[in-house]
Amino acid sequence: MRKLTYFVASTIDGFIAAEDGSVNFFPVGGDHLPSIISQYPETLPTKVREARGVAPGNIYFDTVVMGRKTHDFGVRTGTASPYEHLRQLVVSTTMPEPPAPGVEVISGDPIAAVRDLKKQAGLGIWLCGGGELAQTLLPEIDQVFLKVCPVLLGTGRPLFGGGMKLPEPERFRVITSRVYADGVAFLKYGRIR
Repeated sequence: MRKLTYFVASTIDGFIAAEDGSVNFFPVGGDHLPSIISQYPETLPTKVREARGVAPGNIYFDTVVMGRKTHDFGVRTGTASPYEHLRQLVVSTTMPEPPAPGVEVISGDPIAAVRDLKKQAGLGIWLCGGGELAQTLLPEIDQVFLKVCPVLLGTGRPLFGGGMKLPEPERFRVITSRVYADGVAFLKYGRIR
């Protein structure tokens, strides 16, 4: 069965974006980027892949799921279809129709939709954001891959949305970890079921 992986950048204090949705405080270059390009090239937007001459094809993921706010960030940067090399799904109850060819809208239950995706053949499923959607999909998240950046934000959009209350702690184990010279720590966690 396919796995749902929440692969996202975070500050030390657990924010994935500023309150206004901006992410310009995250390091873009650095020595962690070649590792991302070689291991997870599909996590780069299509335009970035093309500009950097990254070979076509996907290694780890063939599907991306994102919330409306995450998708809107891509629209603000000039594309309604940021990951043309992946099957793109946007979870939204307010988006009346797909914003671009190749983008699907999940307007119903996202948990049911992800469970259905997991049963389909293919590579992994990437949950690229946002925090509110990650909170909703927590029961289905199999892995959390964090790029923890050496930044304290103080306030912003939390990694798992705001006000999350769990009946009991959710347990994960470290799969791998690596700290790069640029200060980014790449941590892979797997859920303990």
